[in-house]
Amino acid sequence: MERVKTGVKGVDELLEGGIPEGSAVLLTGGSGTGKTIFALQYLYEGAKTYNEPGIFITLEGNVKNITWNMENFNWDIKKLQDKNLLKIYRLNLEPSRFDDSFEELIEKELDIIADMVKDIGAVRLAVDSTTAFGVWIKDKGQMRYLLYKFTNALKDLNCTNLLISETSGKKDRLSAFEVEEFVSDGVIALYLTPPHRSMFIRKMRGTNHSKYIHPFEISNQAITVKPKETLLWEAVR
Repeated sequence: MERVKTGVKGVDELLEGGIPEGSAVLLTGGSGTGKTIFALQYLYEGAKTYNEPGIFITLEGNVKNITWNMENFNWDIKKLQDKNLLKIYRLNLEPSRFDDSFEELIEKELDIIADMVKDIGAVRLAVDSTTAFGVWIKDKGQMRYLLYKFTNALKDLNCTNLLISETSGKKDRLSAFEVEEFVSDGVIALYLTPPHRSMFIRKMRGTNHSKYIHPFEISNQAITVKPKETLLWEAVR
């Protein structure tokens, strides 16, 4: 099985070398746990270290703010953007476009993403966040169907995808709507128990991954996971 290195220090050691190529992995956790930083690091290191183009897709974030967040780690993203190794795109799902059904809007946006993937030869995608779909979709059945369709469409682009889901932060909650984990090939949960941060790989298709909780830090070098250190489940709140 081919694997895609995350570029997040310490993580690949816990995943038999990386994420299975072509997977859709749910990156989940409460506010402030480091989900967006993890996803951006995945794309940045993919472009810089492995010469693998990537696209960051945001449903509600400001593109300028995302750029500033990356520059806070002294990442030279402009150089990567100029080389077509990194793009940031905001999905256009504003209410003014609701003359179409939400499903039709998603299909149009997927066509745009597909063109971007083809244009730069992207092999990595990150979506921040699937939770934002809940603003427009109230029915749980429809939510699961559209997330499944959206996730499969991204996988059909032959990219390895990270899908961010915002949760309440409780350790027994893996997603906002309790459907995302069932349409994903893997789940990586991030926790914040002040002042400590930790990570737990709940599942990863085709991978004998670590079954332990590992601490990590966020510094001016972004995220560093400590694969040789573990925490008790009771230490996570």
